[in-house]
Amino acid sequence: MTVLDRTTATTRVPMGSLRKTALIAGLFYLISFVSIPTLLLYTAVHEPNFIVGPGPDTPVLIGGVLEMIVALAGLGSAVVLYPILKRQNQSMALGLVGTRTIEGAVIVVGVACLLTVVTLRQAGVGPEGLVTGHALVGLYDRLFLLSQSTLPAFNALLLAPLLYWSRLVPRVLPMLGMIAAPLLLAGTTAVLFGVVERTSLLPLVLGIPIALWEFSLGVYLVVKGFKPSPITAGLVATDNRSVYENAAVR
Repeated sequence: MTVLDRTTATTRVPMGSLRKTALIAGLFYLISFVSIPTLLLYTAVHEPNFIVGPGPDTPVLIGGVLEMIVALAGLGSAVVLYPILKRQNQSMALGLVGTRTIEGAVIVVGVACLLTVVTLRQAGVGPEGLVTGHALVGLYDRLFLLSQSTLPAFNALLLAPLLYWSRLVPRVLPMLGMIAAPLLLAGTTAVLFGVVERTSLLPLVLGIPIALWEFSLGVYLVVKGFKPSPITAGLVATDNRSVYENAAVR
């Protein structure tokens, strides 16, 4: 009897598919913050004489790798959540995959611009390449404004209502997302029309709520997973049956 009890107590209960989905999606959201160091890594490439100046290219290359990770993580989070979110509203869930795809594609193009600047520098183009370098860096800044400063607002406007209606997470989280999205759009619009500079304080302050929304959502999904919801009732029943069957076999 003692041996049987000990065996039962040490049997591992498999993680359900819903919990795995929440965990993976949350990790993708948290991974998307790895690009924060690019604020410093790209300082040199924004210098007017970067192409002809001294110094290593490594920071720009590292920044490019980090941004590629962000692009893939953003797409991954939408793809992982899609089978769950489509039960609430398939059109909006598909729209989220679409905006994440566009965001990732634009990030990749922006990274390609900076890597081209590095290539020109390594090729020793000299002062003749300054104008081209400035144009590529300027293009990157505009693409960044679109990809990582504008599209996250549209992502939130699609994802937050889905989470609010479905009650998959505490409602305070999607409410934060719905508040943060207009604030981010206001900041990026001000930059786009030249009201403020890209590096000024206003866009940074208005962008903090969207970062807090995505980080909080990622932490919640990793730590807690989805709350019980009508749209996942059938999936939960299937998960529970699989868990009991696997536990019985072991």
